[in-house]
Amino acid sequence: MSVESKVDYDDLQDMVASNDTGGRTPSGIAKKAIVYGAILWSLFQIYYASPVPFVLQEWITSAGFNLNVVVDDTKARSIHLAFAMFLAFLSYPAFATSPKHRIPYIDWAFAFLGAFLGLYYLFFYEGLVKRFGAPNLQDIIAGCAGVLLVLEATRRSLGLPLVLIAIVFLLYNFFGQYLPAEWIISHRSGSLSQIVNQQWITTEGVFGVALGVSTKYVFLFVLFGALLDKAGAGNYFIKTAFAYLGHLRGGPAKAAVVSSGLTGLISGSSIANVVTTGTFTIPMMKRVGFTKEKSGAVEVASSVNGQIMPPVMGAAAFLMIEYVNMPYSQLITHAFLPALISYIALVYIVHLEACKMNLQGLPRTDPPSPFLVFLLRMVTSILVVIGLVIGVYYGLGWIRVVAPDYAFSIVCVLLATWYILAIRRVASFPDLEVDDPNSDIVALPARKPTVNAGLHYLIPVVILLWCLMIEMLSPGLSAFWGTVTLIFIQLTQRPLLNFFRKESITTEIIKQGVKDVIDSLEAGGRNMTGIGLATATAGIIVGVVALTGFGVQLSNVIEILSMGNILLMLILVAVFSLILGMGLPTTANYIVVSSLMAGVIVEVGRQNGLIVPLIAVHLFVFYFGIMADVTPPVGLASFAAAAISGGSPIKTGMVAFLYSLRTIILPFLFIFNTDLLLIDLRYPGHGWLVFFTATIGVLAFTSATMNFVVAKNKWWETVLLLVAAFALFRPGFFMERIYPSERHIEPIHLTEQLQDAKVGQNITLKVAGMNPYGKEIEFYAQLPVPEGENGEERLKNLGLTLIQTEETIEVDDIETPKIIIDMVEMDSEAAKAGLNWDQTLLYVAVPQPAPAKEWIFIPALLVLVGVIANQRRRAKKQ
Repeated sequence: MSVESKVDYDDLQDMVASNDTGGRTPSGIAKKAIVYGAILWSLFQIYYASPVPFVLQEWITSAGFNLNVVVDDTKARSIHLAFAMFLAFLSYPAFATSPKHRIPYIDWAFAFLGAFLGLYYLFFYEGLVKRFGAPNLQDIIAGCAGVLLVLEATRRSLGLPLVLIAIVFLLYNFFGQYLPAEWIISHRSGSLSQIVNQQWITTEGVFGVALGVSTKYVFLFVLFGALLDKAGAGNYFIKTAFAYLGHLRGGPAKAAVVSSGLTGLISGSSIANVVTTGTFTIPMMKRVGFTKEKSGAVEVASSVNGQIMPPVMGAAAFLMIEYVNMPYSQLITHAFLPALISYIALVYIVHLEACKMNLQGLPRTDPPSPFLVFLLRMVTSILVVIGLVIGVYYGLGWIRVVAPDYAFSIVCVLLATWYILAIRRVASFPDLEVDDPNSDIVALPARKPTVNAGLHYLIPVVILLWCLMIEMLSPGLSAFWGTVTLIFIQLTQRPLLNFFRKESITTEIIKQGVKDVIDSLEAGGRNMTGIGLATATAGIIVGVVALTGFGVQLSNVIEILSMGNILLMLILVAVFSLILGMGLPTTANYIVVSSLMAGVIVEVGRQNGLIVPLIAVHLFVFYFGIMADVTPPVGLASFAAAAISGGSPIKTGMVAFLYSLRTIILPFLFIFNTDLLLIDLRYPGHGWLVFFTATIGVLAFTSATMNFVVAKNKWWETVLLLVAAFALFRPGFFMERIYPSERHIEPIHLTEQLQDAKVGQNITLKVAGMNPYGKEIEFYAQLPVPEGENGEERLKNLGLTLIQTEETIEVDDIETPKIIIDMVEMDSEAAKAGLNWDQTLLYVAVPQPAPAKEWIFIPALLVLVGVIANQRRRAKKQ
């Protein structure tokens, strides 16, 4: 490695350290305080997530002792924040000129004061419960100091953007009460006592849901990633991707996409992902002919995409399950398809760029297999995986039935056997070394030894996914079992490899395993410092929104700006999400944009006929929030990639933004076509059809934006590609204009139409009434047709009681009796849809027989075939 590249690499590590672990490198007691603090934090989180406290509590209770060792959620949040503040003030210098090799006395004072105030809930728990809603002078002083220290710790660890947003909201909370009442954003909840109570005493502000999710779920997944990376899985993922893809056109870039996707499993940071994989992939991309900016842009686009890829999604997945109130398995089912087709499209972008520049891949070290042999191996691998999945699923299910008392022990024995067999297989291949991407000659690793050299790294990932998806355990408990498995692997993999290789098992080898575990525990704690503070500070914003009702006021602003146009409203929300997300880590980013923007889409949308599932709304704002990592001028991931490639950060960000267009278009599409989120699949094979057509659609859109398929596009070919892509993504847009799937009826006929409708079909009501804040609004509500013998019974099962008045209203130029809602039962479908007493039904839309919208796929596919055939013909002439 050259001196210049070594300096660049060191600078990159400083960039990651300053973002993730602080960059301060003290010695002596100061270093021990940071290291031991991070390790103790990790150990506490493992204890909190495990079943151990409950087992211990049973033993202690049965022994007659009055001691509580179970930490409840509120106290755990307090301990979590205390550790985060303690480590932040010790690890992150106050300013760029502050000392990095020692800790000033003021930072020591802030660290201990921050830890004490973080534990305030723990120390004064009983008193706080008694005076709930009425904080005394001590509470107010502690709350003000605590909020200020949280903001300062966040400024040090994450920079100014999130802190400035939080300060603006706090100022709005305090001074908004003095605004004129006729102003849209005025409110009447801004006394100091109210603010402190909301932000520090209750669990609605700093100690709110966001910090709770960080405590229960996020920490264990970050620790899981640190353990996996320290075990060697990161290098294994990168080398495996290169072994299989590096020889293709633009192979290093394709390998960068896949390896960044795999690294996304163990990293919650776009910047860390760029640096981890980019130091290896970007020089290789440049070697095969990619420009500096394009090399960096491919890495940025693929690394940021890692944040939308389940199962972790940059830790936002665990926040979503709380905000959307949805099981984790269901959430990642909805999120998986858009993320997958976005990655497929990015690989295709790389292919098109390589074709444009006539680039080749890197030379292989092993001869390519004949096509039939390759196909046979691929089919065999798929069948083996399917067989293992079926065997494990039904095998473990059978064990739980036959031996329920010993099922856990039997499963542990089976997993240990699997691990031993995997290690034995790994031992027959050489260890994977970390290559120098800046060396003069780089040969691709051979596939067989590469993929076999890390088979045991897949075991904890499989266990994690098994616990989440099959056993339906909580994310925290699932991560706990994955973490325990990884610690066991780190402690035993070297001795077992030496045993099977017939090499001596020395004390040093055993000590190295222990050191790896300790280093991982330290890395997990230090990597979580910024995330823990981000969720606490984002909680301030959420608390202000809840206390002042700012979400509804923002909805009014967006509605006025969009003038009732749904597409314009979504564009405005997307732009606001991009602005709000600038400079924020993924977790804080999602909390901020979802708390402000998700409600806007729901409220403004339902007033203008857009009724979508809440998960679609949250994914929409999440996608646009993380795009801030790409978009100049604050695209931090673009700056990191440019530091590696030597290119311009702004140009790298612009190219990465162009590559990310296929990700940007997806949220708009799944808002209007929830089939893309695999919601309400209507028939067997519907999910596969959606995957097939959506993939072709995103490739067509990519070809249009890249202006290339087989040859350079003519202008009319680009137009046809866009139209075909739109038809594949949203076939209902065209079919509704050819043959509408619903018709409007007068409200007076609702009961008789309910009697004739099929159970499960949706009917749409347009309603006029007052919103909770006394404003006259019109909105749409969608209700599923329930079971019932007749229309009256079905209406009752919906929870609705209607009455006809003597007044009339005009519906579609026809005078019709006015129907109002007389009663809505609590927790009924009608109540969930937002219906309430004294609202007026304006019209009802009921389904009618219509051809399936999927018929539109046929002409769309024919258009694509025609464009490709025309370009092939043109390419042959050239």
